[in-house]
Amino acid sequence: MGIVNVTPDSFSDGGQFLDADKAVAHGLRLAGEGADMLDIGGESTRPGAEPVSEAEELRRVLPVISQLAARVSIPLSIDTQKPAVARAALGAGASIVNDIAASRADPAMARVVAEAGAGYVVMHMQGTPQTMQRAPAYADVAAEVDGFFAERLRWLAPHGVAAEQLALDPGIGFGKTVGHNLKLLAAIPRFTKHRRPLLVGVSRKSFLGQLLGAGVAARLPAALACTVTAARDGANVFRTHDVAATAQALRMAEALGAQDIR
Repeated sequence: MGIVNVTPDSFSDGGQFLDADKAVAHGLRLAGEGADMLDIGGESTRPGAEPVSEAEELRRVLPVISQLAARVSIPLSIDTQKPAVARAALGAGASIVNDIAASRADPAMARVVAEAGAGYVVMHMQGTPQTMQRAPAYADVAAEVDGFFAERLRWLAPHGVAAEQLALDPGIGFGKTVGHNLKLLAAIPRFTKHRRPLLVGVSRKSFLGQLLGAGVAARLPAALACTVTAARDGANVFRTHDVAATAQALRMAEALGAQDIR
């Protein structure tokens, strides 16, 4: 899942693709590098980020989605917490909603997803982007995220969202310390019991820098190590800024796993 941030303030590439034409060109480049889907977002969710208005989010993402939908054959995802933005994006050509709030910010999101029959990424987050990194705490982070997945699956079903529409995201970096993130990555096999695709997003995230002392631009090797390990353990979708390198690492891991070593 290639990342297209149409924002001025995302932690890694904020401002680079705020212009719609540049965002479209970036999406086309990621598709050419091997992205299986593109995730377009118009509101930064980095720690401490301030929310933007519905009108501004729509202004940012709709031209990008409509142009990409006309030029690529891979699925497009809208990264938003707002039902109205999701509805408009689905109408413009997106087919997946990537919702960091998992319908908790506005339960109407479930209705939008159900009516469209869209794919839906359900992510765990403690707090909000404005508060999530203020001393996050868990008794057992893996157990709590596991329980959250089970609760969301139960809640969404009577709201018309079938399990087959869902992918689950443990929310690496969203209300978690370095230790919490490492425990969640180690717990990927546990989450496979829900029998839904697992999405993992570690690309350039701050916990890698905190652990290894690496700046944002120097975190790719660490992200690839997390990605390949998560794929081995059962994760299916990898949200990344670095599509070419991630695709190559996954292809190599698949080739190694396919060998009958005697």
